[in-house]
Amino acid sequence: MKLSIRAGITLLFSMALLACSNSDQNQADTYYNDGDYDQAVVAYTEKLKNNPKDVSTLYSRGRAYEEAGNFEEAKSDFEQALKIDPNNFQILLSLSNVYHTTENYTNALLYANRAEEISGAPAMASFLKGRAYHSLGNTEEALKAYGSAIRRDKNFGQAYYNRGLLKVAMGNIGSACEDLQLASGLEYPGSSEAFAKYCQ
Repeated sequence: MKLSIRAGITLLFSMALLACSNSDQNQADTYYNDGDYDQAVVAYTEKLKNNPKDVSTLYSRGRAYEEAGNFEEAKSDFEQALKIDPNNFQILLSLSNVYHTTENYTNALLYANRAEEISGAPAMASFLKGRAYHSLGNTEEALKAYGSAIRRDKNFGQAYYNRGLLKVAMGNIGSACEDLQLASGLEYPGSSEAFAKYCQ
C-alpha cells in the first residue's frame, strides 16, 4: 500500500521535474530518478545555495530525503516550501504521506484535508484523507473519504482495495467483495488474494 502511494506521489513529482529546465536541477533530478537519493540531496542543496526559496528545489530535496528514509529532513523541506507556496497540493500530499509514514496520523489528516480543499486536487488527496481516518479508527469518515477518491477517479484501484478491507473489518462482506472485485479488475496488487480470502 505504501509503495502505491509513493508511486502516485512520485508520478506527481516526476511531472514537476519535467517542467524544470535548469541543468543543475536536471543533474539532481537524474540522481533522484536513478535512485541515488544521497547524491540528489547534495545536488539540490548546492542549487539551493543560489536560491534558498526555490519551492521546486526544496520540494525535490524533500522527496529525496523521504525516499532515503530521512523523514525529519523531508518534513522540514516540505514545510519550508509550503510557507512559500501554501496552496501547493503536491507539497501538502507529500507532508500527509510523510506524517503517515511516521505514524502521526493526525497531521497526516490535517495536510490531506488541506490538499483536498484546493481546486483541482487529485483523487490522491481524498485517498490520503481516508487512509488517515482509517488509521485513526474513524471508519465512517474513512469510508466517505475513500468514496470521494473513487468519485474523483473511477480507476483508483487502491481506494477500492482499502475501502474493501475496511468494509471487511466492519463485517460488511457483500459490499467489501464488490470493492475488492473492482480493485482486482484494476489489477491492484493484493486485491485478487483478498477477494479469494474473503469472498469465495
